[in-house]
Amino acid sequence: MESEVIKFGKNLVAKDEFLSSGHRACQGCGSALLIRLALKALGKDTIVCVPAGCWSGVGSMYPETAWEVPWMQTLFENSSAVASGIESAFRILMEKGRIPEKHVNFLALAGDGATNDIGVAALSGVLERGHDIVYICMDNEAYMNTGIQRSSATPYGAATTTSPAGKVVPGQTTWKKDMPAIVAAHEIPYVATACPSYPFDLMNKVRKAAEAKGPGYVHVLSPCPTGWRFPPQLTVEIGRLAVETGFFPLYEVEDGRYKLNVDRPTLKPVLDYLKPQGRFRHLSEKQIDKIQARVNRKYAELKARVTAQAA
Repeated sequence: MESEVIKFGKNLVAKDEFLSSGHRACQGCGSALLIRLALKALGKDTIVCVPAGCWSGVGSMYPETAWEVPWMQTLFENSSAVASGIESAFRILMEKGRIPEKHVNFLALAGDGATNDIGVAALSGVLERGHDIVYICMDNEAYMNTGIQRSSATPYGAATTTSPAGKVVPGQTTWKKDMPAIVAAHEIPYVATACPSYPFDLMNKVRKAAEAKGPGYVHVLSPCPTGWRFPPQLTVEIGRLAVETGFFPLYEVEDGRYKLNVDRPTLKPVLDYLKPQGRFRHLSEKQIDKIQARVNRKYAELKARVTAQAA
């Protein structure tokens, strides 16, 4: 039985909810919003693998669970490997006639630490082998569940408990790892960036990742009021500012071809994004100018690639 859909302009959205209310996530949790939207896009025939992290706890505190689809917790480093194993098992059982033929979505949901750092080797192997899974990185730019420690996704200048802002060292000293580019280098069918502040864009990209013949990867910026230190009612606004300033561009890579999804004629100053967040409050004008210059350069490089491929 198909899920009932509601029409919003040109967009169709499933009425059913596959992440129940009453979970224990923080107020304003961007990951709660992105999971809700992703599951609406995928539907009930979905199996979810989640490693150690916020959502291995807040979504399934025994004996209760917020998940309305089959869900399992994996080790920190291997959600992609477990999802690939489940996908292989289903495929073989269907080929042997042991279970009925039907389409099932196999979803690995992991944070930036489990994706960029601890799980990058397992993820690379799954991409190289071409497993038909959807991988969503919930990027809140630090190890939030264990105390807001820096990860390789933590932006330059951000203060965390392991990259504190001091008089000599102004927070994080390295630039954010470009994980979507690393994934795209595996030449898989579909790679995209998304943000729950743009819900229809996010749902469309998750659907595309599921429809791809092979791995589909969606890297989602997940604003975190607790770790980023902003009021929880600003979650959607902070996400939009990340896109509108060029700090986190929304684009997709389909069969190696780049497409920019939100392209403003003029980007807003990056200060508009940094200022509301306590993790950037210590930055000097010189440091903000340094971040602005890098955002300008990286955005120009992305646009140049899109333009060159469109020619």
